[in-house]
Amino acid sequence: MSNVLEELNQKVIEGKLEIVQELTRQAIAEGHDPEEIINQGLIMGMNVVGVRFKAGDMYVPEVLMCARAMSGGMEIVKPLLMGKEIVSAGKVLIGTVKGDLHDIGKNLVAMLLESVGFNVINLGTDITTEQFIQAIKEHKPDVLGLSALLTTTMLGMKDIIDQLVEEGMRDEIKVIIGGAPISQEFSDEIGADGFAPDGASATELCQKLLA
Repeated sequence: MSNVLEELNQKVIEGKLEIVQELTRQAIAEGHDPEEIINQGLIMGMNVVGVRFKAGDMYVPEVLMCARAMSGGMEIVKPLLMGKEIVSAGKVLIGTVKGDLHDIGKNLVAMLLESVGFNVINLGTDITTEQFIQAIKEHKPDVLGLSALLTTTMLGMKDIIDQLVEEGMRDEIKVIIGGAPISQEFSDEIGADGFAPDGASATELCQKLLA
């Protein structure tokens, strides 16, 4: 790997937005292929961040800085990919269920999924069952990610899965759930395809489910 790409993935790991942007421009000027810059520079750095976060060696604020740095580099490279077919790892629709306004964990999951090549549609917070179903019909995602931080809103996840069954859509989509009060036991109980305790686990779970 060239020096500039090694330095680029190191600065993503350090969360240095301006330096990442500078190095991305340098890599382009040196004639590196845009996909090479993304995969060997930006995404490779973010993969390390995901592993460290899962191991407890990095914390949410640091990961958000790294994700912001990676996105800053992506914005510079993306226009050079116009007309090129980018291979997506899959499409994920994600949102926090009705009655719950927590979104830091969900947004972190969305950023980490994007960093490993998933196309993510982030619906936001306080999303009703009807809104989820409508968005699934519109976007046709491979995976539905449901988030809840309150025990009082957890059962909203079951309502959404039940509605998918009722509409004959359950077999067409994988459903993963997460949030502080969520467990594997609860996931099994409501018929989800999996539970992820953190962002790095969520990316691994999506990759495993779609493998």
